[in-house]
Formats: sequence, structure tokens, C-alpha cells
Amino acid sequence: MVPLKIKTNPKVSLVFNKYPETVKPKIEQLRKLIIETASEIDEIVVIEETLKWGEPSYLVKKGSTLRIDWKPKQPTQYAMYFKCTSQLIPTFKTVFKNKFKFQGNRAIIFNLEDKIPEEELKKCIATALTYHKVKHLPLLGL
Repeated sequence: MVPLKIKTNPKVSLVFNKYPETVKPKIEQLRKLIIETASEIDEIVVIEETLKWGEPSYLVKKGSTLRIDWKPKQPTQYAMYFKCTSQLIPTFKTVFKNKFKFQGNRAIIFNLEDKIPEEELKKCIATALTYHKVKHLPLLGL
């Protein structure tokens, strides 16, 4: 297995450094889960970590963009965002309806005090990272 190459835009760390101390480890945990999940998928050899709409974003070939962020308007929450026109969130709502809190068709929302169901979230991340390979499957192969 080829080790995952991470291409990071240096501006990403500036965004991470601006998060409040209570939020930063939570966002870093989401980042770790994304990179860990990508490294477990054989066909992903490069993941690009960049900014989209000022938010840390993760892109791979044949995948759908993932974004993570915290917003001052909702200080007790942070989120993982998915492409709203994809079938990702509607499918996650069906498969993981009691595991996550969702925002429309675009995000999984976490409260700062929540313990993240990592195994289930990694399945969501893997599905997003392989979206163009699984989008034709029933329930995206979940």
C-alpha cells in the first residue's frame, strides 16, 4: 500500500489557529478522521487539504469535497459539510438516522460535548471520498 500524500495549503493552519481553544481539538479530530480514513482506501494516494469558502476542505480524485468548520454564530457546535447536491446526507440520514444530527442536505452537526461515533463517521467520510465510485449503488454501498 502506497502511503497517503497530503498536499496542504499553508493557509489551512492559519484557520485552525484561529479556532477557540475549546473548539480546536474537535476540528483537529475531524481532520484526523478524514486523513486516517483516506489512508485506509487503497485507491487514494493524494489528498488535498485546502480552503473553500474559508473552511478547511479535503479533496481526492473520484471523491466529493468534505469541509469542516466552526462558526461563531453557533458557538457550541461544529460541523462536517458535504456537497448538498449529492446523495450523501440523504443516504446518511437513512443509514445513520439515530447516530447523527443533520443540517439539511449539507452537514453533520456536532455539539462540543458530544462523543463522536467514529466508526460510523468514518463510513460517511469513506463514502464521500469514494463518491463517484459508489453513487450508483443502493444506499451508496453503505
